[in-house]
Amino acid sequence: MEESHFFALLQRMKYIQRWSLMRNTEVENLQGHSLETAMIAHQLGVLRNTYFDGAVDVNRLAVLAMYHDVSEVFTGDMPTPVKYFNPKLRALYGEVEQLANETLWYTLPEEVQPCYEEALLGSSDEYAVLIKAADTMSAFMKCVTEKAAGNDEFNAAYDSIYKRLQDMNLPEVNLFLKVYVPSLTKSLDEMNVSFAK
Repeated sequence: MEESHFFALLQRMKYIQRWSLMRNTEVENLQGHSLETAMIAHQLGVLRNTYFDGAVDVNRLAVLAMYHDVSEVFTGDMPTPVKYFNPKLRALYGEVEQLANETLWYTLPEEVQPCYEEALLGSSDEYAVLIKAADTMSAFMKCVTEKAAGNDEFNAAYDSIYKRLQDMNLPEVNLFLKVYVPSLTKSLDEMNVSFAK
């Protein structure tokens, strides 16, 4: 088997800073965001299966979400106002993301490439919808914690991202917002977590 640069490239995810055009109280990198998105996606799948008659493979969903932004090891994090400035630019950036994912996929040994095809080259089914919801939820949670820290820089992002979550019209998203998001503004003492029942 030949040498592969795949994991050396993935290691660079920790150097990609998100929210680079905004003042942050806490820096967020792509690697941390990807893990959080995978965890949220897993839970959205669990909620769909448990409460809304879904049949999602939550482990598959989590793995796909883990790789949702890996193209950024080549492109960096394109700020949302730039990425969505106009439809032509968004379409062009989409092509660049796809090319970056293909490039990363080709760094893998040929024998294992099929195992990563869906994660790197994409799917357009309900998994893609849930991953987009998880990615958006991760951004919203960042806004919640920044606002809780007194950072008004995130006020407009909070409003627009919350609207995007509502516009998705996904019951599992609404349930996640109700059950998990309120605790984000609490301290550990306020949560009063009990380790013994």
